[in-house]
Amino acid sequence: MSLGRKIADARKEKNLTQEQLAELMSVTRQSISRWESDQSYPEMDKIVYLAEILGVSCDYLLNDNCDKVEVKKENSSAVTRLLYGSKGKKVKLSFYNDAIDYDLLNITCVIEDFDGQWINVQYTKGKKTETKLLPISSILSIKYVKEEK
Repeated sequence: MSLGRKIADARKEKNLTQEQLAELMSVTRQSISRWESDQSYPEMDKIVYLAEILGVSCDYLLNDNCDKVEVKKENSSAVTRLLYGSKGKKVKLSFYNDAIDYDLLNITCVIEDFDGQWINVQYTKGKKTETKLLPISSILSIKYVKEEK
């Protein structure tokens, strides 16, 4: 069975539309459609997240000889679920004393992406917008910043 067919079947089993899956994955609905029709393939980091959302293993998606084994989302940690849900949100980070990132100390930043042990944040430094990849282990706490109206 093709990767696209596996994605489509797993998506339907979760009762998700292409639009809903696209929103969860931070991609367009057209991307999901192209993946499912085998016109293109998701990037490797997207495969991991896709497998988690669909409740299947990466091996199942990528390997023709692998039987489907459902992976329970409850196995992911609360931190993992929190960070996936925090994408696009404004936050202030605090760090462990031995891992202080002075560029981000008391700065509002936006969580752009999260991949297991790493978090990608975007922040403004002077007039420039910068992006930084941080190890999750260096973060002591995350404080959400209220959106201004």
